[in-house]
Amino acid sequence: MEGYLDPLWCVVWFIVMAPFFIFGVIKLRQILRDHPDQKMMVALSGAFIFLISSLKLPSVTGSCSHPTGTGVAVVFYGVGVCAVLSTIVLIFQALLIAHGGFTTLGANCVSMGIIGPLVGLVFWKFLRKLNAGAFISMFVAAFFADLITYVVTALQMALNVMTSVNADFMAAFSNFFSVYAVTQIPLAVVEGLIFAMFAQYLVTARPDMFEIADRNSINPFARSE
Repeated sequence: MEGYLDPLWCVVWFIVMAPFFIFGVIKLRQILRDHPDQKMMVALSGAFIFLISSLKLPSVTGSCSHPTGTGVAVVFYGVGVCAVLSTIVLIFQALLIAHGGFTTLGANCVSMGIIGPLVGLVFWKFLRKLNAGAFISMFVAAFFADLITYVVTALQMALNVMTSVNADFMAAFSNFFSVYAVTQIPLAVVEGLIFAMFAQYLVTARPDMFEIADRNSINPFARSE
């Protein structure tokens, strides 16, 4: 939430976020220029992030748990585009529903729009190379994109209290994540199932979409051909 992070960490997370966001803007412009037929799917990916991540559950003082909705965006368009879409969503949520904030925008984007989705993409690529179906691959990708987001969030909060009040890092991390896990693990399962069913629908309705997804690299700066 606004004002929760020490100013030092606000700056640090903005610096970490910046290269992903900048490359994501470049990549998104390239996709929309070279593949205008993808505009609807890009918009749908952003809508998933906005709608699903707006469903908040109280988790710990000063924060909350919620699904992330980043699975589709990262699988089809890579981490850069996912970071851009997540940033846009986080700005609108800060303005419209007081969810997150502007000082914490960098930290929230790093956890929800970059690192969590990157781990989900790694699992997607791994399972697809093993010839796993779209349902299973998307379930695992969305599950870990959600869950790792909160592992990173717990890490960020532990670093913040360690430097601001000299708390023990491992104890703080354990406390934060144990509280998150109560709500986040079942949320990650539900989110995984929702996106898995959507992927299964695309298998029959738009199988060409998976050719796009399967061209994505594990590299967060993957280009879309």
